[in-house]
Amino acid sequence: MSVFSAKRALGSVAAIAAAAIALSGCAAATPTYAKGDGVLKIGGILPTTGALAFLSPPMIAGADLAIQDINAAGGVLGKPVTWSLEDSSDGDHPEVAPAAAKKLLGEGVDAIVGAAASGVTRSIIDTITKAKVVEISPSNTAPDLSTWKDGGYYFRTAPSDLLQGGVVGNQIVQDGNSNVGIIYQQTAYGEGLEKKAAAVIEAAGAKVVDAEAFKEGETNFDTVVDKVIAAGADSVLVVSYDEVKKIIPALQKKQFDGSKIYLVDGNTVDFSDQSWKGYVAGAQGTIPGGKVDDAFKQRAADLYQKTYGKTLNDFTYLAESYDAVILLALAAEQAGSDSGEAIMNNMISVSTGGEKVSSFADGLAAIKAKKDIDYEGYSGPIEFDKNGDPTGASIGIYKYDATGKPALQNVVAGNSVK
Repeated sequence: MSVFSAKRALGSVAAIAAAAIALSGCAAATPTYAKGDGVLKIGGILPTTGALAFLSPPMIAGADLAIQDINAAGGVLGKPVTWSLEDSSDGDHPEVAPAAAKKLLGEGVDAIVGAAASGVTRSIIDTITKAKVVEISPSNTAPDLSTWKDGGYYFRTAPSDLLQGGVVGNQIVQDGNSNVGIIYQQTAYGEGLEKKAAAVIEAAGAKVVDAEAFKEGETNFDTVVDKVIAAGADSVLVVSYDEVKKIIPALQKKQFDGSKIYLVDGNTVDFSDQSWKGYVAGAQGTIPGGKVDDAFKQRAADLYQKTYGKTLNDFTYLAESYDAVILLALAAEQAGSDSGEAIMNNMISVSTGGEKVSSFADGLAAIKAKKDIDYEGYSGPIEFDKNGDPTGASIGIYKYDATGKPALQNVVAGNSVK
């Protein structure tokens, strides 16, 4: 088994005690966890309304597909897993996510998938983790969440922006840009990414000529764009969510070269439905994760269409969402309990060391055969560290064509916590 961190000390002590009893000639014992009710209940807190709603379809599709695959394989502890989704909305509606967390905890969920945005997670993480319920986000990237005092109950399958910020910063400089402007959202997400990208850009010999912050949900970017262009920017990094659809037209109005725009995971989306779609030809963006299996994407799209009657056009964080749910299920199965404490104490173990498995069905079979497992999913090797971060991760670099659609150009692998 993998070595558990100090944050998982309770589970480690229980395991050591069990081993000691066995060695002393007494009957073998298993770690003792808070008792669950035998049914793994997973809740979701994802943005179905507000400015972030465009981010949720692939995450919801990933979770739905994972639940389907888990239950098709026999469920967890011999019973079907349940899934309840609640809205998180966005930073302009700060009351929504806490209410969703309270509702799900009242329903007795054992784990929660979400939130999508790091800033929204900040508003619910204490409530969830202090209730000894596991929280796992498929898309949180703020670096400060690595050391949050969560008692070991917080995890994420997306890498910290320490990796993405470095990748996009290096790409900008490698493309020959020397005077970079940054327009970023004034949130934990935006500030963390801007800080890392700016540091890498400067260290690589280029200059950040201007960095302009804006409030989440801002709609007028004329002044911000004017300042960045006036500073002499030959390229612009935009760190935002859906505000990008206002920022890009503002840059176009000033006749800024659209191919010199750089985006990140919060806004590297399909722009083919926008009137200015051709303007971004040559622009680039980064998204955590590498190339996602086409058959996997098709299964998710088919299920999403069948369930919601809608077409799934974007697959950002699809794999990370799917893997988050699978890991929760494997941890509960390995623990032999669906309690939050039991799941928490087994998350590192099922993602590191042991026999490599790439599906819930294979993991379930290995666990029943009393084998230690190492789940490697569609999002990558994962390998949770003591802070619940995936230490091995990849960042995809995408380029836009004349139709406004991004296509994967390259994948950069790295350590997400350095």
